[in-house]
Amino acid sequence: MSTPKIHATAVIDPSAQIGEDVEIGAYTVIGPDCIVGDGTILGPHVVLEQYTELGKLCQVRAGAVLGGPPQDNKFKGERSFVRVGDRTQIREFVTIHRSTGEDEATTIGDDNLIMAYVHIGHNCNVGNKAMLSSYAGLSGHIYIEDNVIVGGMIGMHQFVRVGRYAMLGGYSKVVQDVPPFMLADGRPADILDLNVRGLRRAGIDTNTRNALKQAYKLLYRSNMNRTQALEAIAEELEPNPELDYLVQFIERMKDGTSGRQDDRPRR
Repeated sequence: MSTPKIHATAVIDPSAQIGEDVEIGAYTVIGPDCIVGDGTILGPHVVLEQYTELGKLCQVRAGAVLGGPPQDNKFKGERSFVRVGDRTQIREFVTIHRSTGEDEATTIGDDNLIMAYVHIGHNCNVGNKAMLSSYAGLSGHIYIEDNVIVGGMIGMHQFVRVGRYAMLGGYSKVVQDVPPFMLADGRPADILDLNVRGLRRAGIDTNTRNALKQAYKLLYRSNMNRTQALEAIAEELEPNPELDYLVQFIERMKDGTSGRQDDRPRR
């Protein structure tokens, strides 16, 4: 078993679990009940507060603070977690907060790139292979699905959900859900086009891309309302898994508040 490389100035709580081949930089602090997976590298001045869990082969760079208590008045000191998957890169001065709610977790999946100064608030969920650009700010209860690109300096409203392969332009104000496969930009963010380049890179076949393009035009570039556009999609386009997923995502939006499917109406 390989011995971790731990700088002499690092402070590690005895209850923390440190995997094999881990590197821990100068003045890094690892709090109680933390887990650091095999092969993970923590740079200097990193802070892992209580109940932070990192998977294998992650990189956390200088000044990042993971597991801080949520900025939420509902939080009463209950046990909650930050959980990060494997091979995720967390760059300088990123902050990721624990959840509100007993045994709830803020979760980050595998193979993500989270650039410098990003803030991820309580109860957020970031999927796999997402890219969050510098200075993006995610309020609480945001869900970023797989393969999403979030531009720099973005502000995101709580309970927003962003679908797979969506791309959000820098400086956008995101207050509603962004459907999968779309390009969005603006203040507030609006749907501009289909993310054709991202779909090509993902290996989505031509027929599927064409069907999604037609669906985009019916939804956002016709004179139809949402219900009429969805009916036209069902009548005019051959179903496929990506198109079905897009339709289901948009149908769920009407169940939430102000175009946010996860923000359920209060009673």
